[in-house]
Amino acid sequence: MPTYILILMVIALALLGFWLGKRKVNLAAASLHSLPVHYATYVLLMTIFPAALTLVIWSLAAPWLLHEQGLTLPNTNDPVAQADAALKSIVVIIVAVVSLFFAMQKVSPKFRARNVVEKFILAALLICAALAVLTTVGIVVSMVFETAHFLNLHSWKDFFFGLAWSPNFHGDSALSILPLLWGTLYISCVALLVAVPVGLLSAIYLSEYASSFIRSIAKPLLEILAGIPTIVYGLFALLTFGPFLRDLFGPEGFFSVGWMSDARSVATAGIVMGIMLIPFVSSLSDDIINAVPQSLRDGSFGLGATRSETIKHVLLPAALPGIVGAILLAASRAIGETMIVVLGAGAIARFTGNPLEALTTVTTRIVSQLTGDGDFNSPETLVAFALGLTLFVLTLGLNIFALYYVRKYREQYE
Repeated sequence: MPTYILILMVIALALLGFWLGKRKVNLAAASLHSLPVHYATYVLLMTIFPAALTLVIWSLAAPWLLHEQGLTLPNTNDPVAQADAALKSIVVIIVAVVSLFFAMQKVSPKFRARNVVEKFILAALLICAALAVLTTVGIVVSMVFETAHFLNLHSWKDFFFGLAWSPNFHGDSALSILPLLWGTLYISCVALLVAVPVGLLSAIYLSEYASSFIRSIAKPLLEILAGIPTIVYGLFALLTFGPFLRDLFGPEGFFSVGWMSDARSVATAGIVMGIMLIPFVSSLSDDIINAVPQSLRDGSFGLGATRSETIKHVLLPAALPGIVGAILLAASRAIGETMIVVLGAGAIARFTGNPLEALTTVTTRIVSQLTGDGDFNSPETLVAFALGLTLFVLTLGLNIFALYYVRKYREQYE
């Protein structure tokens, strides 16, 4: 029997148990402690959980046990595989039916089903929270171990303090993170120079000047930008915006200044990334400004201040901690961006201040070093983990500073 049919049968039995449990204890006969839905949920959980646990254990243990006996499960047409599937189906169905029977025996008005259901839900929530935390810890630990392996093979002085990035899978590689950090921070600063003024001013307009009709139209349209995949922004940078800048500043461009020879540049990736971050800054700033009490606005107007003076001297100072936090979160988002800089920034690791020249970033190099046919145990491949750990520490520091700043300086209103 296919596994999906077996799962559907177990779910059908669980739903049958839900219906039977609700029928057995109606509201008139039930205690005030638990409602019929609690009994029904108890029967459903006690039916589906043992069967699901049996299915998981069987699926994990059967291949190992057969391997110990010198047998394998090559395909579904093999007699061993068919016998295993049939026996697994029979065992799981029996477990589900027996669990349903014993759960129904427990159902009575005196049974406190609500306690059991709530404990089960609490355990499920605890497991989900633990999985989320352990996943993060596992990612960090794996990067730490691989980074330590990399630093055993390559000089840490060259990685942290070198000035050149030139990986060579045949040896003699210069693997300094500084040119990559320069490109990452440079492009992120250009993106913030675009996103922060436009996003903040649009938030001020939508919260203080726009009518409810205009706001209901403009805000969803603005937030559509947040739903566009980053690969689309990258293609826009590569095929549209980059050639546009080259036509303006290239050797044969409109200004004929020869400042830009390729469509890929810091300005290309930074400006397009800034466009992507506009709804991020705008939405957070709009919510923060709207959280300022109306009484502060009314008091300012009562003292004779104009709308612009109220925004400048009352609203923005009151909302400043939240706005700064939004900007720092946008900065961490820009630092970790990959697809836009892969397509729009170029792949040259160097130090340059010209925004019309190509640069590369940490995320771009991580993608490059982990693709191809290189030896996974070579420093040129393991450097990707060191780059990832450095980027993780950088973005984590920005997020922690943003949360600290917001919590320390935010205003508490009643």
